[in-house]
Amino acid sequence: MAAVRSASVDLPAPEATFDLGERLGRLLAPGDFVGLHGDLGAGKTLLVRGVARGIGVAEGQVQSPTFTIVNSYAGGRLPLHHADLYRLEGMDELYATGYFDLVGASGALVVEWVERIAGAMPDERLEIAVERTGDLTRRAVATAFGARAEALLAAFP
Repeated sequence: MAAVRSASVDLPAPEATFDLGERLGRLLAPGDFVGLHGDLGAGKTLLVRGVARGIGVAEGQVQSPTFTIVNSYAGGRLPLHHADLYRLEGMDELYATGYFDLVGASGALVVEWVERIAGAMPDERLEIAVERTGDLTRRAVATAFGARAEALLAAFP
């Protein structure tokens, strides 16, 4: 599926990354899929903490699930499923995490290191690349695949 539209935003401080996630979290609905790209320390987990606040989940609950691969958070207006595929060792391990049961399910699914499963992403998705532009500054570039994902671009200023 070809990208519908892209948008970018400069993030002048870590708080701006969090705020962007919070705006996105307010828009997420059951079944939404957000894939995150970026180097270690780029701010992907900080963005997810903002998403959690936007959904109504205490961001203090959100930890990078690097070793567990998938964490699910309740307590908000919908479940938030957060996957970190940095240590993923193959598709068999992805199946074992329950990932495929979460795609399109009753919650929103946000996946860090999504490029590791390019062939297992849903067609309808929002991908966000977070890149360093300085010590504390970042740029987020979002690309929408499908009509629902294009609507999520409203989170970008």
